[in-house]
Amino acid sequence: MSNTNRLHLFEAFGIELEYMIVDIETLNVKPIADEVFKSLTGEYTGEINMGPVTWSNELALHVLELKCSYPTKDLVQLGVDFQEAIEQMNELLSTFHARLMPTAAHPWMDPENESFRWTHDNGEIYAAYDRIFNCKGHGWSNLQSTHINLPFYDDEEFSKLHGAIRLILPLLPALSASSPIIGGKFTNFLDKRLDYYQNNQKIIPSLTGKVIPEAIFSKRTYRKYIYSQIEQDIAPHDPDGILDPIWLNSRGAIARFDRGAIEIRIIDIQECPAADLAIANLVIVFLQMLTEEKIMTTEVQHEFKTTDLQAIFKGVIRHGENTVINDKEYLKAFGFNPYEEVTAGDFWRKMLINLHVMYPERLEPWYEQIHKILDQGTLASRILASTNDNYEHSNLKMVYRELTDCLENNQMFDPCLEGAF
Repeated sequence: MSNTNRLHLFEAFGIELEYMIVDIETLNVKPIADEVFKSLTGEYTGEINMGPVTWSNELALHVLELKCSYPTKDLVQLGVDFQEAIEQMNELLSTFHARLMPTAAHPWMDPENESFRWTHDNGEIYAAYDRIFNCKGHGWSNLQSTHINLPFYDDEEFSKLHGAIRLILPLLPALSASSPIIGGKFTNFLDKRLDYYQNNQKIIPSLTGKVIPEAIFSKRTYRKYIYSQIEQDIAPHDPDGILDPIWLNSRGAIARFDRGAIEIRIIDIQECPAADLAIANLVIVFLQMLTEEKIMTTEVQHEFKTTDLQAIFKGVIRHGENTVINDKEYLKAFGFNPYEEVTAGDFWRKMLINLHVMYPERLEPWYEQIHKILDQGTLASRILASTNDNYEHSNLKMVYRELTDCLENNQMFDPCLEGAF
């Protein structure tokens, strides 16, 4: 793609949402994505364009991805489009005695016995992944996320955007964690999906790195130190050359120079599009503040070491919004007293105040949803509150049925509504 066809920073965005297909009654995963698509097109296909929204397949047959068909800046309208698409898909799924379920991990799925791979178009890619990494695990077949695609025009814009994204990644799970329960029990992580994410390709460490991307700020350097290393390391495992290093890059944010975008990949899917887009909007506005150097220069942003950012990230995936941030330089850069206790939740509350002053009209449509997350906790925390430490199957089923209803009705989850109290 030539630069003349590319967007500049924050001109438009691409959002992707992943959901599970589950049985209407049992809520067990239902691996029927290929048959659902075939019922619409008459053939097995991995993508169906439905106007402003496109549905596509994922590695696991019980997962569907919903994405905007083209970049857009109107997230309010996108929320309407997404919800209409979810209603349409649920109507179709009802003929299969199925429906969509949100959250980043199914709470009782047994991946060893319930994982089924997509085997149709591009099936050879998924087969190669399975052969190398064994994809019958929670970190491969039981995970759903939200992706945000942000454009850049040239190296200068890439440098600013990549630097800003590196700073925000460690604290994203404090907004979006939604995977606390796996295998029918609390995992001791609010974001267990990301714990799997950072470890599920450890036989080839260069694919994921430290999740937080390296301090690299040009196309040439990125290709030299990331893509070339991945290409070298995958070669012994992929003698037929099926896997492209660009697809294999699994950092928390990946650079796509072929389309002039950076894709953020570590946000857990929420209970409804309103919540997903509220978080996406907050992230986008936060990144704009950083790229416009309103609180620190780009040079200062680039100085933060990947290992230090990773240390924050490791705490946040476990404790979410309750994580105490111990990195004094990080706190000082964002205007906090480095000698006072600051949690990740405190960080976001202060950032919201600052952002509301700078970009009031950008935050207004999502203010209610953002405040709910910051006041009542991440979806993971609200799920745990609803279970009341009761992880019996019947209680989990009741809580996750309420979450599934939230998706159907585009309503945020209130921990006071359900659960065994």
